[in-house]
Amino acid sequence: MAKLLNEVSHTFNEYLLIPGHTSRKCVPDNVSLETPLIRFKKGQKSPLTMNIPMVSAIMQSVSGDKLAVALAAEGGVSFIFGAQPIESQAEMVRKAKSYKAGFVPSDSNIKPDATLKDVLDLKERTQHSTIAVTEDGTGSGKLLGIVTSRDYRISRTPINAKVESFMTPLEKLIVAKDDVTLSEANDIIWDHKLNTLPIVDKKGNLKALVFRKDYESHKDHPNELLDDNKRYIVGAGINSRDYKERVPALVEAGADALCIDSSEGFSDWQAETLDWIRKKYKGKVKCGAGNVVDAEGFRFLADAGADFVKVGIGGGSICITRETKGIGRGQASAVMDVCKARDDYFKKTGIYVPVCSDGGIVFDHHITLALAMGADFVMLGRYFARFDEAPGNKVMINGTYYKEYWGEGSARARNWQRYDMGGAAKLSFEEGVDSYVPYAGTLKENVRLTTHKIRSTMCNCGATDIRSFQKKAKITLVSATSIAEGGAHDVLLKNNNGGTRNG
Repeated sequence: MAKLLNEVSHTFNEYLLIPGHTSRKCVPDNVSLETPLIRFKKGQKSPLTMNIPMVSAIMQSVSGDKLAVALAAEGGVSFIFGAQPIESQAEMVRKAKSYKAGFVPSDSNIKPDATLKDVLDLKERTQHSTIAVTEDGTGSGKLLGIVTSRDYRISRTPINAKVESFMTPLEKLIVAKDDVTLSEANDIIWDHKLNTLPIVDKKGNLKALVFRKDYESHKDHPNELLDDNKRYIVGAGINSRDYKERVPALVEAGADALCIDSSEGFSDWQAETLDWIRKKYKGKVKCGAGNVVDAEGFRFLADAGADFVKVGIGGGSICITRETKGIGRGQASAVMDVCKARDDYFKKTGIYVPVCSDGGIVFDHHITLALAMGADFVMLGRYFARFDEAPGNKVMINGTYYKEYWGEGSARARNWQRYDMGGAAKLSFEEGVDSYVPYAGTLKENVRLTTHKIRSTMCNCGATDIRSFQKKAKITLVSATSIAEGGAHDVLLKNNNGGTRNG
């Protein structure tokens, strides 16, 4: 018969933190959330550390180049999804790495022969009021003019009027060459009282836009994560099938870290992939692996050379692996088991392999619990899919905005490589769903709120950094009744519209 683990498989929602002594120095502003991303030896520092313990999931509906830039600006790392052609993934990495803070690539562009209706439709899709008019209608075409809401009046301008008839033409615009610095660009904006400054190359092709409204925001990223060349740190997902072609392309594009994207990482295929990367790049290319749910799986990947190990099977909000295959483990139990194995591995070998908790996060405080249980950082899918910067479309359902969110094992994604078992190149059955998540606004606003909650909770436990938090934290199992007690109860709650509901 099968070996039976004599334990209940627990989730984050079954635990609470016990407060510790809060000293005068334990205030959120004094808390550091710096954490290692990749392995390091005892007495040394990780070659790549993050300023917040959050990375984005390797998913089509989550991690594109826009989210990579936004998350790096806040101190985390995005792993750009690999379920796409090698060339397009490498281009996403390249875009994120070449992004110059303050120089925004134009993603609202139109041809001069388009109409006002086209302008209004584009504005509705992108929510941007500044539209570049280029010869070919792309963000890198020859700049001909700019259209803003000041250039037309819906009540007076015919809906079929050509853009070229009401745009502000190039000869009336102030533009800057692409060798201008951000400081110089901002001086031009302020000297000429501009709202937008187009940046063009020697041939007149549009390269970027600099906005007046972004001036303050560019000074408002104290945690931004940069490489030695002041470029954002960017990660990318790979698989165990085409890695010999994909990895070189991603490395050439500038990816700082890779991660094998798989539903189950305790496999020869992952070990072979890690071995190939190690031999080809002599340790210069960093690659995480996973996913596993126990100590044995961790040791296997650590010995294989994984630079970090992802923990979690079946705990994602769009994952149905446990339903379809009957494998997995409660995320809290998995994290605690693997983190103990990591600490034992460190004592035995002197090598620290960071642990990433992937899945099972429903509330912000679950992130804090994962850290207390030993995780170095968490990987989030649903959390990031809600934001403007995620690739999914924003749609309105019954008067409420949502963002599209689909699993890599869904029929929509068809990411068979993630569920590769060494057989035919196909997805035999679904292990994920296609869904919607409530739209939540910008990444910056939400991440800052979440990290403030984490810092506040750490202060309640008497800690000002993640390591001391893990040493000092005390956690307790809670009953179903305790969980109910923890929310609003036995009162009549007010609705936002002035009504009431029972709580």
